[in-house]
Amino acid sequence: MPTFDTARIMGASASEAWAILIDTQRWTEWGPSIVAVESSSRFIRAGLRGKVRTFAGLWLPFEIVAFEDGRRWSWRVAGAAATGHRVEPMGPRRCRVVFEVPWPLAPYALVCQLALVRIARLLA
Repeated sequence: MPTFDTARIMGASASEAWAILIDTQRWTEWGPSIVAVESSSRFIRAGLRGKVRTFAGLWLPFEIVAFEDGRRWSWRVAGAAATGHRVEPMGPRRCRVVFEVPWPLAPYALVCQLALVRIARLLA
């Protein structure tokens, strides 16, 4: 599915940003739409399945469908393509964190922008 990027440059290493993105226990700290996560592993990998509880109180199943360690991951939520997550190194203490938003979910880019602000605060 075609996507577009929404991104922010972070004052942290790519590995620090990546660690936050793949840690399911930290998703509630930066993901505005997620209030709880259940999965068999704290850290994601290809094929990992679990459930996220949304701010609306719904529990939705997820599956990690693509995973390039240290670089990029994407998932399906409730069986539908959802955001991709990417980290691009820009130096020892600088990286770009990117959300790949499917075009049919374009309004969700606003939620992703808030998530990027939260990630920047966590990395500060």
